[in-house]
Amino acid sequence: MNLLDLLKEKAFEKKDVTLASGRKSNFYVDVKRVSLTAEGAFWIGKGLLEIVQKHFPTAKAVGGLTLGADPLATSVAYASYVASSPLEAFIVRKELKAHGMGRMIEGGYFLPPGAEVVILEDVVTTAGSSLEATKKVRDFGWKVLGIAAVVDREEGGRENIEREGLSLYSLYRKRDFGILNE
Repeated sequence: MNLLDLLKEKAFEKKDVTLASGRKSNFYVDVKRVSLTAEGAFWIGKGLLEIVQKHFPTAKAVGGLTLGADPLATSVAYASYVASSPLEAFIVRKELKAHGMGRMIEGGYFLPPGAEVVILEDVVTTAGSSLEATKKVRDFGWKVLGIAAVVDREEGGRENIEREGLSLYSLYRKRDFGILNE
């Protein structure tokens, strides 16, 4: 089974939902239902690594806003190691950790300031999560090269990302799920 088949079978639902962006939708793609399986992690890691290698070849690390990007970053880091081109993984917190080391970003501990990184996203709608992660990563001192996503819902996220001077590349778009003008 390929990744799109897995997503259609296990993550895609035609139903009314409210998205993280606050928008209403008549379909939902819950990528975590696939990214947290062994097979899904394999295919997602392989696919997103291909995007990073093709479009962001100078990247040293990948990661994004917790929780959606957590399994993606681990899958890509693992796939990159197997491919003999290791990338570090990192996780961006939604809020500053109030105890311990008080980190906003976990992982990528040995990357220097100015390190080039790629933000990962499970599903892009308006790109709010991607842009929040981008801001926090830039504030941390790393350079964001662009965004790599599993699914682009094609609802303005790409345009919002491009307004920030970045590019979005995705493995799939809503049309791959048979959704055209919704």
